[in-house]
Amino acid sequence: MISSVKTISLNGIEGNLVEVQTDITSGLPNFEIVGLPGTSVRESKERIRSAIKNSKIEFPSRKIIINLAPASTKKEGTSYDLPIAIGILIELNQIKNENLENTIFIGELSLDGKLNQINGVLPMCIEALNLGIKRIILPKANAIEAAVIEELEIIGISNITELIEYLNGNIIITRTKVDILKQFNRNYKYDIDFSEVKGQENVKRALEIAAAGGHNCILIGTPGSGKTMLAQRIITILPDLTFEEAIEVTKIHSISGILDSNVGIITKRPFRSPHHTISPISMIGGGKIPRPGEISLAHNGVLFLDELPEFNRNTLEVLRNPLENRDITISRLYSKTTYPSNFMLIASMNPCPCGYYGSTEKECKCSKISIEKYLNRISGPLLDRIDLHVEVKPVKYKKLNLEDKEETSKQIKQRVNSARRIQYLRYKNLDIFSNSELTPKMIEKYCNLNKECRQLLELAFNKLRLSARAYVRILKVARTIADLDTKQNIEKKHLAEAIQYRNLDRKYGDKF
Repeated sequence: MISSVKTISLNGIEGNLVEVQTDITSGLPNFEIVGLPGTSVRESKERIRSAIKNSKIEFPSRKIIINLAPASTKKEGTSYDLPIAIGILIELNQIKNENLENTIFIGELSLDGKLNQINGVLPMCIEALNLGIKRIILPKANAIEAAVIEELEIIGISNITELIEYLNGNIIITRTKVDILKQFNRNYKYDIDFSEVKGQENVKRALEIAAAGGHNCILIGTPGSGKTMLAQRIITILPDLTFEEAIEVTKIHSISGILDSNVGIITKRPFRSPHHTISPISMIGGGKIPRPGEISLAHNGVLFLDELPEFNRNTLEVLRNPLENRDITISRLYSKTTYPSNFMLIASMNPCPCGYYGSTEKECKCSKISIEKYLNRISGPLLDRIDLHVEVKPVKYKKLNLEDKEETSKQIKQRVNSARRIQYLRYKNLDIFSNSELTPKMIEKYCNLNKECRQLLELAFNKLRLSARAYVRILKVARTIADLDTKQNIEKKHLAEAIQYRNLDRKYGDKF
């Protein structure tokens, strides 16, 4: 008789049902796994053998064949340990209850029979729910994460012996539950706040616009002008994650193995700040077994690149496609994996190698050739994909010494939330959530300009020698400024402000 239990495999952040078929027959002792198993799955044979023996169960000296169906897809990871072991235990009559049609098993085994935490549990559970599965049995360390899906009965198990007793009805294990509402109602307090930044009203305004519309932004200024300080605080004014967004973020972090098992779900927008030595693969994801890169870990949050020209040119160029399509596809021999990467790019840079080109405070010592070489590390096509170009000037001493209270992040966030609410209602039937996601067809409908605005835009387009992509970015930013002003139509003042945020085209355009 052939036993059959179910588990879930992962392809990116999507799960697929896998049937683990076990056949134990007489013949020369042999333990074989078929169905396109990867190295980690083939190695599971020794973990399973030792785990069963150390659970005081005699391992059969017979021919054991494990088939992972469908056999056409590659199987990777250690989560197959538990379902394979269950299949063997059913064949050995150690488990009497064979009514496991609505049960999924996932988990890695230790040599002593304990169940270890695995990565990617949340997307597995979501796929199980889509398939109509009612019960998931997994390691106790993963139970809180899985219990985020309230419709599922999540059973956390410590070891094989406990699982056998549970399945045979000898002990009762209560399902794990998580209070999702309590998680989302927590008032997170950041250690940083915009009220700590003296002056820089123009930069704060630009970052408010970026947060309100989900726009990419680059800050350019001399060393010590506060670029990094300002960029780090944008996370404090972004709108709160919705439950759907939180699930997407949690799935990616779960697969990457960086999710806190005691939390279960991420309710704060991610802020990723990789070092400039990062490789292209680490940035976009990949590897023999594809894993999410920084752009996916920043999904629904912020990717901050400090000192942008210091990054490898190839690393920056791989950002171009994700910035347009908001996802990244990694192709391998047996699979094609797509990870979401809908992030806000916030970058900072100096205007030249010494940092003082154009400064009135200190003389620049760089040659024209060295400045051009430095700025040309950032390609024009990448710069075009950045909506707001903001010049950051040093704050004067008088401004630093003023006792006037600056606006708090909470006050700015209220305006951001109001603008995002307008966009949500406007685009609720279009599968987009912010102005930055507008397609050319949508721009025609939602970014209508009157005659006066068209004349202004034509003048700016010709004078600044803007690209078609920059033209589109200006319209998107103008739409966000109008939303912050609670105006239904884009007015001349909104468009004029949006144009001024292309000041890199104006001031440094001949050098890029």
